[in-house]
Amino acid sequence: MIPFNRQALFGNEFSYIQDAFEQGKISGDGKYTKFCTNFMQKRFSAEKILLTPSCTHALELAALLINIQPGDEVIMPSYTFVSTATAFVLRGARPVFCDIRSDNLNIDEDKIEALITKRTRAIVPVHYGGVACEMDKINEIADENGLYVVEDAAQGVNAKYKGRYLGTIGHFGCYSFHETKNYSMGEGGAIVINDPGFIERAEILREKGTDRSKFYRGEVDKYSWVDIGSSYLPSDISAAILWAQLENLDEIQQKRRHIHERYFNGLAELEKEDFLRLPVINEFAESNNHLFYILMNSERERDELLAYLKENGVYAVFHYVPLHMSTYYHRNYGEISLPLTEDLSARLIRLPMYYELSDDEITRVIDLVRKWHDHN
Repeated sequence: MIPFNRQALFGNEFSYIQDAFEQGKISGDGKYTKFCTNFMQKRFSAEKILLTPSCTHALELAALLINIQPGDEVIMPSYTFVSTATAFVLRGARPVFCDIRSDNLNIDEDKIEALITKRTRAIVPVHYGGVACEMDKINEIADENGLYVVEDAAQGVNAKYKGRYLGTIGHFGCYSFHETKNYSMGEGGAIVINDPGFIERAEILREKGTDRSKFYRGEVDKYSWVDIGSSYLPSDISAAILWAQLENLDEIQQKRRHIHERYFNGLAELEKEDFLRLPVINEFAESNNHLFYILMNSERERDELLAYLKENGVYAVFHYVPLHMSTYYHRNYGEISLPLTEDLSARLIRLPMYYELSDDEITRVIDLVRKWHDHN
């Protein structure tokens, strides 16, 4: 069986966990948390990065920081993970879903302005598969309308838009280090704060509404309750695992690029025959090769190929059910139509993609797709 994903270890994870215990501080913001955040701030040229227990928590922090209130509206794609919406819905906001582009499956920047109302507070572009949204146009729209931009870069760690790292382009960026992501701590995330004016409050909200971060730095002689907040700190044990991954960031990136190229080249002939469509990486984007998908010509073909792959020991999957088609959305907001989102999501297959995927396994997946094509 070739699984869809397998967690990779790089050799130092367990020794770093042991060292975290020996440091006498395995709660949040310990030695390895600092290693991770300092590394990413320098590598990505980020103003401030704070680790969180998940990308969901990073998005929730962003919603708190921009003071989302009941009745506010937030524009985002429907083709995304539920956390993109729930982080703002929890604050009482209404998600306003925008259709996607047909090439990179990201939010269609040309359709955003028509969705802006006097209630709109933010735009949340989602960098699908580690391929950048058209951020210049999105930021321009936001600036003209006095809106915040919160990048959902859950899949975009170490990817770029016109030479700038994803997550560092809007007011905030949100990363995921879930086990399915390029760099993993099992469960985890980070918020990237690109406006220095939000840093102090972000630290307070993340520390249960206290100024404990100032206390640890010796800036105050005691800490107290100063704002709302929650517990948005991951354990330093989790950070120790992530540090072992970040130490190998370039090696991981190189391997994922290799897998992507093998799939792409191996399936290119089927695209020429119009049997399927391969991923599009725009000129303005430098992908981190988070995933590899193929678009079939119909939902029926997608389902049949998925079943065929599973029968032959390959676990491929489709991706999101669009949020505007969900039970929750229908119950609370009614029904809308997003033609491209509905069409493309129904035809997409994600192929196995993880660091330890071997060339032989890649060849096996490609051969199975070809065989299914030959018999249909």
